[in-house]
Amino acid sequence: MGGFFGAVCNGDVLSDVFFGTDYHSHLGTRRAGLAAYDKETGLQREIHNIQNSPFRTKFEDVFEEMKGNAAIGIISDFDPQPLLMRSKFSTYAICIIGVINNAEELITRYMAESGGHFTAMTGGGVNSTELVAALINQKENFVDGIRFVQSQIDGSVTILILTDKGSVIAARDRLGRLPVQVAKSEDGFCVSIESFAYEKLGYESYRELAPGEIVELTSEKCTVLSEGGGDMRICSFLWAYYGYPTSTYEGVNVEVMRCRNGEIMAENDAVSGNLPDVDCVAGIPDSGVPHAIGYANKSHIPYARPFVKYTPTWARSFTPPSQRERSRVAKMKQIPVPDLIKDKKQLFVDDSIVRGTQLKETAEFLYSNGAKEVHIRSACPPIMYSCKYLNFTRSTNDMELIARRAIVEIEGEKGFKYIDEYSDPSTERGKKLRAVICKSLNFTSLEFQSLDGIIKAIGIEPCKLCTYCWNGKE
Repeated sequence: MGGFFGAVCNGDVLSDVFFGTDYHSHLGTRRAGLAAYDKETGLQREIHNIQNSPFRTKFEDVFEEMKGNAAIGIISDFDPQPLLMRSKFSTYAICIIGVINNAEELITRYMAESGGHFTAMTGGGVNSTELVAALINQKENFVDGIRFVQSQIDGSVTILILTDKGSVIAARDRLGRLPVQVAKSEDGFCVSIESFAYEKLGYESYRELAPGEIVELTSEKCTVLSEGGGDMRICSFLWAYYGYPTSTYEGVNVEVMRCRNGEIMAENDAVSGNLPDVDCVAGIPDSGVPHAIGYANKSHIPYARPFVKYTPTWARSFTPPSQRERSRVAKMKQIPVPDLIKDKKQLFVDDSIVRGTQLKETAEFLYSNGAKEVHIRSACPPIMYSCKYLNFTRSTNDMELIARRAIVEIEGEKGFKYIDEYSDPSTERGKKLRAVICKSLNFTSLEFQSLDGIIKAIGIEPCKLCTYCWNGKE
């Protein structure tokens, strides 16, 4: 995943972009970068590795090194960016968010047709941002180039460009899998993935880009360079997991959706007879908490915090590169409240279950502290497909997903023909899936939110939502 922020104002804008980019730190853990434009200096850029240090600490000296009235910044889980590119029509800085599934095909075709080359990374790979820039540069201007990119890639790409004229160009993915929001202040305009990022900086919402739309920002205006519209497939996981609680996308606030989602889960459990007799409801911090609050409010079961996450030095559980170290960090962060665990029956709500590794360790941690029962509710349906548009699941193989492994355990790979049944808790296959995962992860009981339930909680037309990871429908 990743997130970006850009702004153009009458004065020096670096402070706004510094804090605006920092407010996207929950969306990525590997790389961060800033680029700025100043009339005297021209384009400037700085990139740092943020795997073991927050964005702020790596860029704290940037105000002494860079300046400008236009700038862009990005937090990324993948390649270093922004990149500075020189083309036949412009010199510019560019950053992207997304996944290009047919990158090798595009690279091979580009080199064969143009005779050009790429800077190879370790292992021979090519920086995806450089690939996008190369495709843009095949055309005569940014608009035609971006349209060409969107027509050629299999996957998704949302683009932010800082020009050598001091403007910022933003292009939302063709199907709008991520939001792109423009905001206005007295001094200029900004563009952001997260709405709260610009609200905290004194900007007011101006408009959300339509899928495929391209705009150019100056300090005076926001100009539409290419109309968007048509089909939208915005990622449902924005609301369920990785969106920030205070953000709003397509008119739907994240925190409100999560509480509503928890209420629907409690209603489903009550109707199906799966509402357990427990002492408290709790959320797996952080994103599971509002789902759990909604569940507790609707079920009238007291909400509690049997353990607290220690975050001053362990900000993100998946910062280390290996699963073993990520699990260890997750364990180190869990600080128990023994009086709320010992001899208690508890229901925990988590935002989702991908591999199940950390939830299993959480259950073991609770039992080791005296818990009598540990019931788990997932705020999402079973994840059956690895994301191929934004890579939020961090799974490179579908068989890393615990739901897939459970199906194989039940009836082998032929069971993949019945994924819809396995997702449905009312079917025999659905009941077996839950029983196998429950036993594997040592839960007292397990249930998932239904697909209809999470769509209802989001409140957007189903045809406008991407639900690929749950049902494989693009």
